Parts: sequence; structure tokens; C-alpha cells
Amino acid sequence: MDKYFCNPCGYEYDPAKGDPEHGIAPGTPFEDLPDDWVCPLCGVSKDMFMKLDPNHV
Repeated sequence: MDKYFCNPCGYEYDPAKGDPEHGIAPGTPFEDLPDDWVCPLCGVSKDMFMKLDPNHV
């Protein structure tokens, strides 16, 4: 599963970890996050996230 990062603050959403503090179970792909889910650090919406390049070091 692809990881995504918050463009404004750099928070990384890792589907393997989910976001349990906000009701998102581990194993939840980014695409399956609820529409009202927001970045846990800065509060922006999902549309401000970008897919991490798996080749980026």
C-alpha cells in the first residue's frame, strides 16, 4: 500500500499503522479514509496529501 504525506506539514500517513487515535484501523489504504478525515498534525483535508515516491531516499 502506498504511503502519503501532508504537503503543508510533512505528516506521513502509513496505511500499515493507520491512525488509531482518530478511528482509522491499521491496514486502511489512504483511498479508503473517510472524506472528513484530516491531517492529525495540522488539520488539512485529504486533498492536501501527496503520494510518497517509493524510490525517494
